[in-house]
Amino acid sequence: MKVSRSFLWWLGLGVLVLALLFWFVWPKPVLVETAKVEPATVVASFTEDGETRAHERYVVAAPVAGRLLRVDLHEGDPVRVGRRLAQLAPAPLAAGERGETLARLLAAQALLAEAEQRAARARAEHAQAVRDRRRIEDLLANKFVSAQALEQAQLNEATLAREADAAAAHARAAAGDVAAVRALLASENAKAPLIALLSPADGRVLRVVEQSERVLPAGTPVVTVGDPTRLEAVVDVLSSDGARLAPGTAVVLSEWGGAPFEARVRLVEPAAFTKVSALGVEEQRVNAILDLPQVPPGLGDAFRVEARFIVGRKDAALSVPVGALFKRGEQWSVFAIEGGRARLRAVELGLRGNERAEVLKGLATGESVVVYPGNDLSEGARVRAR
Repeated sequence: MKVSRSFLWWLGLGVLVLALLFWFVWPKPVLVETAKVEPATVVASFTEDGETRAHERYVVAAPVAGRLLRVDLHEGDPVRVGRRLAQLAPAPLAAGERGETLARLLAAQALLAEAEQRAARARAEHAQAVRDRRRIEDLLANKFVSAQALEQAQLNEATLAREADAAAAHARAAAGDVAAVRALLASENAKAPLIALLSPADGRVLRVVEQSERVLPAGTPVVTVGDPTRLEAVVDVLSSDGARLAPGTAVVLSEWGGAPFEARVRLVEPAAFTKVSALGVEEQRVNAILDLPQVPPGLGDAFRVEARFIVGRKDAALSVPVGALFKRGEQWSVFAIEGGRARLRAVELGLRGNERAEVLKGLATGESVVVYPGNDLSEGARVRAR
């Protein structure tokens, strides 16, 4: 049977039309971003803003009411223990003020005795920390303890050394207060001598609160002294995050104007406080105090810093990008790619970081998952990697 040429032409045209219709009607694969399930380092962290401060900041105030002479010091000037910071001409005692001044003398003497006891205890604790560190060094040499135990002992020794220095400075400041009140009593019936306000510690002038000559009431701050090379940082964190921190937790400080550097949590204060966020939400927050092992050049007192707290780290953990995760009810899930189709897969997670999350169950090494799945992606949909 002879087939006409026109019949073949129409048949071919019909096949082409059917193919075009099939191509338009058949669902196209969804273009998706993909990532491999593979071992990687997972770091869990959170970030908060804080500021630096001198580890020990001393506010030298007028011990009695009187006329302050002009202060010649300026911010940044170096000072030594016992250096005169300012001079105060005490106001003469009015009738009836002698008894009040005597009471202040007794109170100052009691504070001095307490400060001296604290200084003695701080020296004893530091001496004990030195002995503990030496014992741990011997144990480490014999491989009875880990290197981490020695690091903790060294950190404890350094911390107690700073506390001993601070306690001694507080004792010197208390002794200065006693001397000032005694000078006021001694000058009751004579021309009052000038009272010298002395530096309680080595360091630099951080702030001159009262520069010009004027009459001050008792207790008015005059000069703030501290050591800008011995800084710490204070960062207020959510109380729920503060519960995850412990002494020695690693912190990375940045955004202060120089290169990032490491710090360590020394203390999470035991009491939280209420703070209103920028969005007007009341939050319970707590201060975390950080030790700065090395202060980089250029960093000073009251500088703003951004603190990234490293609360967990696991190397070679089977993980996926956090962008692949989403929740279905209370269950974390991902879209795994099987044979060119998206398959909904429930997963169990371990450590979660900002970039990757550890997978304990539900996925295997080498599988591909969809990253940032859209709302149009469903179970069984055909997918194609971008």
